[in-house]
Amino acid sequence: MANGCFDLIHIGHVRYLQEAKKRGDILVLALNSNSSVCKLKGKGRPILKEKERVEIMTAFSCIDYVTVFSETNVEHILKTLKPDYHAKGTDYTVNTVPERETVRKYGGHIAITGGPKVRNTTDIIADIAAKTENNDKRSRT
Repeated sequence: MANGCFDLIHIGHVRYLQEAKKRGDILVLALNSNSSVCKLKGKGRPILKEKERVEIMTAFSCIDYVTVFSETNVEHILKTLKPDYHAKGTDYTVNTVPERETVRKYGGHIAITGGPKVRNTTDIIADIAAKTENNDKRSRT
């Protein structure tokens, strides 16, 4: 199982999900709901709404199932599904995964997947905003 907001897809997401899939026979993606993304990321997020994000994520060949959750963490889903592996990206370590005790209690394993963190959605949004602002200034002069 993997989880996240997946608000704007970038290469880090692709690497994370592809490597997570290699850990088991199927990959379940737990996707944060609109309200959950807003709680975690703040006003103005998500950029892409839940239905669009679900449709995008189901198009990935490495993802077998998608479920949406409204909480700020996936403990409830982990307790229900009890996946062999709970995959998290490289912005975590095995010891910093918020749900590590839940996974440990049911006998699962934490997998840190995806390679070095090279991008994140917040920075991409800032880059887009800066480039848009610069283009607007040039067009006014």
